[in-house]
Amino acid sequence: MVVPDGIDDPQRPSGGNVYDRRLCRELAVLGWPVHEHPVPGPWPVPSPADVAVLGATLDGIPVRAVVLLDGLVASAAPEALVPRTARLTLVVLVHMPLGDDDSPNGEGARTRRREGAVLSAVDAVLVPSEWTRRRLLERHALPSGRVHVAEPGVDLGSVAPGTTDGGELLCVATVAPHKGHDLLLAALATLRHLSWRCTFVGRLDLDPGFLELLRRRARRDGISDRLRFTGPLTRRALDAAYVGSDVLVLPSRAETYGMVVTEALAHGLPVVATAVGGLPQALGRDSEGGTPGVLVPPEAPSALAEALSGWLCDGDLRQRLRHAARERRAGLPGWPATANRVARVVGDLR
Repeated sequence: MVVPDGIDDPQRPSGGNVYDRRLCRELAVLGWPVHEHPVPGPWPVPSPADVAVLGATLDGIPVRAVVLLDGLVASAAPEALVPRTARLTLVVLVHMPLGDDDSPNGEGARTRRREGAVLSAVDAVLVPSEWTRRRLLERHALPSGRVHVAEPGVDLGSVAPGTTDGGELLCVATVAPHKGHDLLLAALATLRHLSWRCTFVGRLDLDPGFLELLRRRARRDGISDRLRFTGPLTRRALDAAYVGSDVLVLPSRAETYGMVVTEALAHGLPVVATAVGGLPQALGRDSEGGTPGVLVPPEAPSALAEALSGWLCDGDLRQRLRHAARERRAGLPGWPATANRVARVVGDLR
């Protein structure tokens, strides 16, 4: 297993890091000998020296071994991966496709070409959702049998009891433009007349300018005293945040799956989120066909505000969504199911 160095750093949490770590553990439980190889570098933007270290790492792995590589590393280094496809069985875990953010200098297109070179050469590709699978198949014209869905698992936690007024809002996401915090603040600014508080959990250092923009807007709109930015939280503290909240709000502009959605549902917490990428799959339905939350269009603060207003003002709606979330909780897949899926793909390759 080749992973970015620092996947266990509590100050750099991500769904991909959690996926990699849990997969290593669960494959070992299944009896697979798992050898972890962290590689240094600012992936997915490595230096030539970082790519050279990756190549040397792969050269040190026995011939015909099965190598699972985090996509942040593999998709950014075709010069290290492609020449070694003949001696190793390579499987890439694409947590997020690279190059979706087109830049004026064409860097996004170059990144996509490099990713395509890797995914066209390796033996198999694992993705977290059907949406991601379709996107990669369309983008790179890959054989359909090469790309497999291994949905992330989740650990069930204590059920959130919820408050009477439903006003404890929670957003768990790195504070960065693609997570849509600005859209949420625009929606909340129109709901000043209602009773609510919003806690933001996630990294604050990725885009300091964006964080400052959010704080200026909150002061301008008179809602800064209702917002709390905690930064990253440890697992126990994050579980406590879920249990102490009423609803998870995820206004992302893009998501391949959205593991925080299933984490919230694992605590019986309803979700208000944008209908982008793999989020509808993560939200899913309960055993009775009910939806444990509300999906709204992306880039639509007014629709987000309407959904939150409905949640805050309609006690019957809160009761229905809480019931659906607790029903959905009972059917969520665990990490052993994820590992079994990956083991079947790898077993077929061997």
